[in-house]
Amino acid sequence: MKRHLLALLLTLIVALSGLSGAVVSAQEAASEGAAATAPIDPADLDYEAWEGVASRAETALQEARASNDAFEVLRADVVDWRSQFQAAQSANEQRIATLQAQIDALGPVPEEGGEEPEELASRRAELNDQMAELQAPARRADEAFQRADGLVREIDTLIRARQAEELTRLGPSPLNPAHWPSALSEISATVIAYQQELRDNWANPVIRQSARSNLAVIVVGTVLGLVLLLRGARWSDLAIARFAEPRAAYQRNVLEPLISLGRLLLPWIGLLALFEAAHASGLHGQYGDILVSSIPAVGLIILFANWLARRLLPPDGTGRKVFTLSGERARLVRWSLSGLGLLLAARVLLAVLSDYTGYSASTQAVLNFPLLVLGGLLLLELGRELTGQHRVASESGEVMPVRARLFGLIGRASTVFAVLGPLAGAIGLTQIAGYMIFSTSLTLMLLGGLILLQRFVTDVYALLTGSRDGADDALIPVLIGFFLTLLAVPLLSLIWGARVSDLTELWARFAAGFAVGDARISPLDFVAFAVVFALGYMATRLLQGALRGSILPRTRIDPGGQTAIVSGLGYVGIFLAALAAITAIGIDLSSLAIVAGALSVGIGFGLQTIVSNFVSGIILLIERPVSEGDWIEVGGVMGIVRRISVRSTRVETFDRTDVIVPNSDLIAGQVTNWTRSNTTGRLIIRVGVAYGTDTRKVQEVLQQIAAECPDVVQYPPPQVLFIGFGADALDFEMRVILNNIYDIMVVQTELNHQVARRFAEEGFEIPFAQRDIWLRNPEALGAAAAPVPPVPDPPEGQGGA
Repeated sequence: MKRHLLALLLTLIVALSGLSGAVVSAQEAASEGAAATAPIDPADLDYEAWEGVASRAETALQEARASNDAFEVLRADVVDWRSQFQAAQSANEQRIATLQAQIDALGPVPEEGGEEPEELASRRAELNDQMAELQAPARRADEAFQRADGLVREIDTLIRARQAEELTRLGPSPLNPAHWPSALSEISATVIAYQQELRDNWANPVIRQSARSNLAVIVVGTVLGLVLLLRGARWSDLAIARFAEPRAAYQRNVLEPLISLGRLLLPWIGLLALFEAAHASGLHGQYGDILVSSIPAVGLIILFANWLARRLLPPDGTGRKVFTLSGERARLVRWSLSGLGLLLAARVLLAVLSDYTGYSASTQAVLNFPLLVLGGLLLLELGRELTGQHRVASESGEVMPVRARLFGLIGRASTVFAVLGPLAGAIGLTQIAGYMIFSTSLTLMLLGGLILLQRFVTDVYALLTGSRDGADDALIPVLIGFFLTLLAVPLLSLIWGARVSDLTELWARFAAGFAVGDARISPLDFVAFAVVFALGYMATRLLQGALRGSILPRTRIDPGGQTAIVSGLGYVGIFLAALAAITAIGIDLSSLAIVAGALSVGIGFGLQTIVSNFVSGIILLIERPVSEGDWIEVGGVMGIVRRISVRSTRVETFDRTDVIVPNSDLIAGQVTNWTRSNTTGRLIIRVGVAYGTDTRKVQEVLQQIAAECPDVVQYPPPQVLFIGFGADALDFEMRVILNNIYDIMVVQTELNHQVARRFAEEGFEIPFAQRDIWLRNPEALGAAAAPVPPVPDPPEGQGGA
């Protein structure tokens, strides 16, 4: 039960402290892990003391008679020694590495039968002796570490086996009437003993004198506690109405949950004041001291459950709801959550009282059973509503979010546990029943607090960015929400029976890292990798910016070449940053040769297209047959090159659409580059005139039109060609060179307008296609089209068969 109380208090602390407290805890845990693995001098290790601890642990494990609490204390001692041995393993690393380099510099040892110069052999032997002397402490520490690690594993195995046995142990049934009189007797004895302590303390003049001397503290604490307990929630609601509701939505969403914490904190401060007042009186005695000391924890459970229910489903339609409930159903869910808080508080109070008075197992079963039944009823209602939320989301026809699926899963589990929990308690499986009812209740409270915290993070992000649109799907809130979910996993493990030592052991294993060849990678190495790579990446970007903005514009390199230099520098810088980061965490790059070989096989079989486009992109950046801003035509696509990357090229067509062209098409295919060397280009306009028109005059007019256009280059001069006799017209071509080929459509339109205007002034006819139809035998066609005379009816009696 102490484990449940610890899990509950940790859950409430995390829910109240928020993200900052979680981050601070993570930083402290990381600093402790770093301190545990810091190198120490092996000479400081007292192996005689360790031998005593190890022998005591081995004896305790062999006898297996100590309690779990005693084994936990012993385990903590062994873990402390293990941390010291682990730190001692890295002693003399730098000196050993230097000696190994010196030995390697002497060259390989001669093969059998070979001879080595006496000077080299003597020096090699001397260095090997120094190496063995330096490695001895680390090897002894490694042996002791392995022994300590094995003892920790044995203790954990023993405790887990005991927990599993305790979980499935069949205890007394609370439905057995034979247990009721003894339970009533023990409870009555507790009440009588408490009353007797109160009378004795009141009759004690020393205690009464102490109470009189602390009268001011008692009065102030009692008045302050009662005022905050009775009015604190009301003051919080008034503060919300005054400071939060008049503001904009994105500001109100941040201020309202912060101010609403007053509904939790102010009454709790009142409970603390009452606790101090009761403690100052000294009249409550030992039993009263147990009850009074439980006031802060019990009150915090009740207040948190009530605050959580009001935040998830605000009454009177105020605030945002997590669940799509209203009216009586929302009120019922709020009462159910608050009721679970009362049951959890009663469970904690009963557990503390049972630990002090030593209630029998039958009495504890009888006292816990009503709590199990009431908790099952409340969980049944909450499970039904959560399942209903999942059903509404599934019937909407849209893709259900993860939260809706989680609601459905937890709702079904709550419904099942609500039924099985009281049944398990009725037959005597007290531990299983407690997990089904009380652990499920704590899980629901943890889930509710996590949802509110994630929503608060999203609201803060919307306030900082000034926009609510897209805040739910933004990267930063999603990452913070994921981090908060990871922080909730250890709390969830504690709720469902995990030991604190299990979590610390898991963290120790994680902090120890994993081996990659001869190197060991730890979480701190990942941080070092990220920092070194980030610094290299930033330096590369700064250098690229300096080249692009200050150095390259002052050179004679064309824009395409400047882009190629900047892009190449970026790839080289990122590659070097990755190499530096890998080297910084101690990975030998020579061990990556096998990986490179495997990648070459994969490239040969499955990555041919990607590699082809990559190589083509490098060729484009070096040779620059196509540059950004060029007007090209490739594969039936015509447009402006906007960006060239190592895999593909983005071409913006004249319809303002982007076409992604693989770089291999630009290298292996036929590409028309209209603006590679310059922006001049030729425009050809075809025009026809009617037969019988003066062709010399037409040529002269077209020549004048081309010469008068300001966008047409006069050298080389425009050309007008009489190209032939068409089926319907005499065909001419006007060929002109434009200053800017990008204006080809504008110039073509203007020239067509001028041609139409001048031809109308000169009386030139622009013919259109005409066809004459000749009928060879119109008489035959007329006879065929004549009407057929009707056939007369036959006489009567001569009808056809």
